[in-house]
Amino acid sequence: MTHERIALFIDGSNLYATAKALSFEIDYRRLLKEFGSRGRLIRAFYYTAILEDQEFSSLRPLVDWLDYNGFRVITKPAKEFVDASGRRKLKGNMDIELAIDALELASHIDRAVIFSGDGDLRTLVEALQRRGVCVTIVSTLVSQPPMVADELRRQCDEFIDLSTLVAKLGREGYDRRSGEDRRLPAQPSTSPLV
Repeated sequence: MTHERIALFIDGSNLYATAKALSFEIDYRRLLKEFGSRGRLIRAFYYTAILEDQEFSSLRPLVDWLDYNGFRVITKPAKEFVDASGRRKLKGNMDIELAIDALELASHIDRAVIFSGDGDLRTLVEALQRRGVCVTIVSTLVSQPPMVADELRRQCDEFIDLSTLVAKLGREGYDRRSGEDRRLPAQPSTSPLV
């Protein structure tokens, strides 16, 4: 095991969409174990927006589970709007929160692992690199269209295609082909917002 100090920065909706495009569900306990085996895990942040005016959000059980199981969960209220087609949409971009936390932690880590393919994060990657932090991006090129922006993939020090981690991070008992959950409930199954 390396002594590299690692922090995870997970854009919840982006990781959910990427895993869904690859037809699997993330087991967050296995995710912590996998990246904890790669160095000294300093922090694991999970960012998501939540609809606050709903009595029950399908995301709430996941957020609570993560909060009690080693993740620092950062949430904010999602914004609801109607798109040009008249469809109700939810928006909850967490890029600024992720960027601020990463920059504040930069002097305490050797590697930042960012679970997002959002091209807007390229400037953050560059800023972390100037501070001596190696940056790993976890997303995918396998889906159509790819879930990672080309400029982000080119800027990072290491790119890990999430498709190569399915066996290590996928929930046991989840049938990738049918999307059927064949396991006993161990942790919540939810769908993060846009």
